[in-house]
Parts: sequence; structure tokens; C-alpha cells
Amino acid sequence: MNDTQTPFIRIGTPQRGGIIAVADHAGDAVPDEIELGIPAELMEQHIAVDIGTAGIAERLARKHGIAAQIAQVSRLVIDLHRNEGDDALVVTSSDGHTIPGNIGADIERRTALYHRPYHEAFAQMVAEAQPSLILAIHSFTPVMGSTGEQRPWHVGLLYNQDDSAARIAIDAFGAMGFTVGDNEPYSGKQLNATMDRHAEANGIAYLTIEVRQDLVARKSHQAVWADRIAQVAQEVLAALASRTAE
Repeated sequence: MNDTQTPFIRIGTPQRGGIIAVADHAGDAVPDEIELGIPAELMEQHIAVDIGTAGIAERLARKHGIAAQIAQVSRLVIDLHRNEGDDALVVTSSDGHTIPGNIGADIERRTALYHRPYHEAFAQMVAEAQPSLILAIHSFTPVMGSTGEQRPWHVGLLYNQDDSAARIAIDAFGAMGFTVGDNEPYSGKQLNATMDRHAEANGIAYLTIEVRQDLVARKSHQAVWADRIAQVAQEVLAALASRTAE
């Protein structure tokens, strides 16, 4: 990847008033001008990419008509799920690993090249589509690397002020037989940057969905989870519409 390439790809054409998706941590690309200085194998782990999310988002777009903006640049280059000025926008260490190439990094340059274009493009997508629901797709590790704590949930939901869609989705995933609830240890009350900006600020319902990575490591599993997420999204839309009609 070089610094002239877009930090994201767009798949599908948004259906006005429908559902769109975004995957902030789906990419593992590092621009040619940046040398992170870490072992290559770390680029395949959670500190660099949300495993499985690119495949889920692509399936949502290609099979279910849910247009998706999918990040290409790694979260270690710049975290697209943070606000400008956030201390964790460009991290110098992650999960116990030092990121030498980020020490003294030109954060403003990275913001201008990758973060701003990403969010400006998604803002335009939202404005043009006027969606009824936005899906934000993430994944989490089965074990907390910092503590060794097992994470038994299959799927978690994050939200900040507006939990209307999340509560319906929690019930829907639970009805499918999954262990589901509010995401832990990270709550949308503390970290909900993309949906705060593009959903809550515009009064749009949203689901920030975290799926456990061992459940979506394979392409076949990503396809199945995309189907499940699409089904839950439709259930959420129907339930919200029913409430509005009452």
C-alpha cells in the first residue's frame, strides 16, 4: 500500500433508507512510507486487525445488499475508530507490544491521509443514503491478552446514548442460542467514536456488533455470521418500525 491509496474500499450501492455497514478495523495494510518495526506475525493478530470483519462486511454487501465501507489501513497505522486528537489515535504500544515506528510519528500527516478521508467518505455515504440502520462490525479475542481472562460471549453489542437497536439485537441473538450481552470490558459509553459521529449525531439507529474471533476466523464462518447479522438487522428494523407506528 502506498500513501496515494484510499484507506478504505466501498462495496455495494447504498439503498436509500435501508441499512449500511462500516468496518473500522477490517484492514491490515501498512502504507509503504511507514515502517512499524514489529514482527510480521503481529500484523495477523488483534492488535493490527479485527479478524473476520472484512469477510463479514463483504458478505453483507454482496449477498444482503447492505453496502459497506471497509477499512484497509491497519489500526496500528491509525485507529479509525477513534476521534481526532485521541491519545490512542496512533499507539506506541498495544497489548504489551511496543510499536517502534509509531514513536514520534507524524500523527497529523496520518490523520490527513487516512483518518479524515475515511470519515468524510462515510459521512457522505450516510448523507446520501439516509439509512434507517447502520451496522458497525468488529471482532474480539477469546482471551484478554493483558489479563488472560476467558471471554465466554459469542457476540457483544456496544452503544452510547441510544440503546434502542442494541437491546432488540441482544434479544434476537439470544433467541438464536448465543451467549450475548453488553460488550466487555469495552463499553460504547467509553468508545463509540464512529457511531457517535455518524449515527447518534444524526439520530440514526445503529448496531455496533462484536463477534468473538475464533467464531469468524474462517471464510465459511464469516459467511454464516454475515447471514445471522443480516437477519438480526432486519428484525431490529421491523421492531423499530413497529414501535414508531404505535
